[in-house]
Amino acid sequence: MYSLSSRADVVTERPERWAKQLVSHISHKAPHERTERGDELTIGDGLGVVAVRPGLVVLEAYANSDEDLARVEDVLGRHLERFAEKDGLTVVWSR
Repeated sequence: MYSLSSRADVVTERPERWAKQLVSHISHKAPHERTERGDELTIGDGLGVVAVRPGLVVLEAYANSDEDLARVEDVLGRHLERFAEKDGLTVVWSR
């Protein structure tokens, strides 16, 4: 479906808390669906996935253009870093 993707594994002691807050915030402005792989959020012409794994918030971004992929990465990453600023979380994407 999408030709480009990236992923960020964000280490944290409270992955459930940060993932829930991120999804709750973004889902007010973006269509949201809970699936087997995580919470899927339609961001512009791309897709963001937020999932919880032991000790991790896993962020995935999918799109068909570099611009759209960068937008999904920015929305997910910027908001997560802002919410979890006290925990010092840093989002690093790998394409």
